[in-house]
Amino acid sequence: MKTILWATLSANGNYAQSSPENPPKKEALDDFAKHAKAAGNFIVGRRTFESMQGNNGGGGGPFGALDIVVVSRVAGDIPGATVARSPQEALDYLQQKGYQHALIGAGAELHNAFLGQGLVDELIFNVAPVLEGKGYNLLIDKENYRYKNVELLNVMPLGSGVVQMHYAVSR
Repeated sequence: MKTILWATLSANGNYAQSSPENPPKKEALDDFAKHAKAAGNFIVGRRTFESMQGNNGGGGGPFGALDIVVVSRVAGDIPGATVARSPQEALDYLQQKGYQHALIGAGAELHNAFLGQGLVDELIFNVAPVLEGKGYNLLIDKENYRYKNVELLNVMPLGSGVVQMHYAVSR
């Protein structure tokens, strides 16, 4: 099964943090929905899932028909989602259901867990036209300074200054 990590980053490489003063770009949200529908699923962290539910009024919205996996070591049952205790458990669940692709739309902590465990095949970064003075970063290894090679597959403008970069990750 191919795993695709999807994230929106600021122009200076941080995770683009959303707020009422700085809402996410519609083009980036539409792109996530497109990729999630194509995969039929997505994996997300508990806090990100709760934020998505709050922004959606608790309804199914555009993701109601998708298989959503929330990775959390502490959460109990979550209506509308399957809870997995680790990144590998989330992937095992989706693979057992017969999915060919898993979309990881998580949040910085969970993205870093997938990257650190070598569980990512492709990266989709939507770079938003903002600079942030403070933010979260992607880390492949919190302890050591190392590089991981990636291959650029595609670059595409999404509109409103958002540019998408799609990479394959060397395993």
